[in-house]
Amino acid sequence: MQQAPFSTPFSLSQSWLEEAGKSEVNDPTAMALATVGPRGAPSLRMVLLKGCDERGFVFYTNFESRKGEQLTDNPNAALLFHWKSLRRQIRIEGRVEVVSDAEADEYFASRPRTSRIGAWASKQSRAMEGRFEFEAEIAKYTARFGSGEIPRPDFWSGFRLVPDYFEFWRDRKFRLHERKTYSLDEKGQGWNIEEIYP
Repeated sequence: MQQAPFSTPFSLSQSWLEEAGKSEVNDPTAMALATVGPRGAPSLRMVLLKGCDERGFVFYTNFESRKGEQLTDNPNAALLFHWKSLRRQIRIEGRVEVVSDAEADEYFASRPRTSRIGAWASKQSRAMEGRFEFEAEIAKYTARFGSGEIPRPDFWSGFRLVPDYFEFWRDRKFRLHERKTYSLDEKGQGWNIEEIYP
């Protein structure tokens, strides 16, 4: 095994995210989130990263949404960042856990007021008769909260993916790409680092 160029895969991820923030035109924190459905089939969608540190990668959702229910039933998931401007990607796999109420409350309070209203109004992933039904719910909660505080709904919070595997991919000419993996060791205390064939 060779020495890591960064102290942890988290610091390398943060470095690449910072570079993407300067070069990627739209949503440099967008990531594909893969979950597992009740029949064992994969399910995939784009979400936005809202926190990244040595504890893991955080995103927020409605617990009653399709992804929320899948993550509750099977707390294993995968993430993929892909940045065309950098010609790089990061694959991340691991288990998920719910963030603390304090963390979720702090992030919810930082959102625009209309986004907080939307969290209450949207019955995420469930069928609606038409857009008018959603607009009526928005109007209902706008009236309900008026100009007062908007608390975080009990059904809305965050998940943190706690990684046990990373793969960093960089484009190279003639498809001779660079791929480097970080796998958590059996004791869960360090990272095994390997370069793999493209």
